[in-house]
Amino acid sequence: MTLLDGKATAAAIKQEIAAEVEQILAAGGKQPHLAAILVGHDGGSETYVANKVKSCAECGFKSTLIRFEDTVTEEELLAKVEELNHDDDVDGFIVQLPLPKHIDEEKVTEAIDYRKDVDGFHPINVGRMSIGLPCFVSATPNGILQLLKHYNIETSGKKCVVLGRSNIVGKPMANLMMQKSYPGDATVTVLHSHSKNIKEECQQADILIVAMGKPGFVTEDMVKPGAVVIDVGTTRVPDATRKNGFRLSGDVDFEHVAPKCSYITPVPGGVGPMTICSLMKNTLSAGKKEFYK
Repeated sequence: MTLLDGKATAAAIKQEIAAEVEQILAAGGKQPHLAAILVGHDGGSETYVANKVKSCAECGFKSTLIRFEDTVTEEELLAKVEELNHDDDVDGFIVQLPLPKHIDEEKVTEAIDYRKDVDGFHPINVGRMSIGLPCFVSATPNGILQLLKHYNIETSGKKCVVLGRSNIVGKPMANLMMQKSYPGDATVTVLHSHSKNIKEECQQADILIVAMGKPGFVTEDMVKPGAVVIDVGTTRVPDATRKNGFRLSGDVDFEHVAPKCSYITPVPGGVGPMTICSLMKNTLSAGKKEFYK
């Protein structure tokens, strides 16, 4: 069993990005600039955004953090999005999800200029991704592809099962794994809460990608010997032994599943760092105007 070390892989990729940024600046080019909008004080969102700001510094990017209280109106938030759309110094920006209940997330996502949508959530980017055109691919699925590529994991012709059908992970992941490219060319099955025979379907998977948000959902008896298991889950579960009172749990029962696998991601330290790394790659692409002029 080999651990898919997302932390080390992301660090290596960020070094490559930083070297490229140095070359851009040495040639008189513009420093890539990522902005992030954070609404409220959700613990998970605070951590994610702090890590994104830190990664920007490691990559040599300029970063701007814009904070709003959770009482912000939808109109105020949309006005800020419009301002960033027209700010020539900002190459890409994200609105950290989830947003408070009174704000329509879909409306906010669609208001972002797709040419600055480095999260890859805008319908134009999603549509272009689905037919294999150059675009910003959402960060978590893209990070998983980078991890599979880094470890030279064979995907062509393999049976890939994706557990979960969210717009952020499940759907784009399934789409990317069946594209005519590497990683890709897999035979993909998508399972969700209404699927039947989940256990039997998972047992056939050469590559199992789990994004359910249910801690410990995948157990030892659901995994084929030698399978590659990618655990996207990061749920905070109470843990009195920890200083902060919780620990991060994946969707896979790691302790019992890991010995059966050829490769598996840990939680934390697997998919999470790769997600942020992909956001950095998208920001670099935005700065270079790689996809959209």
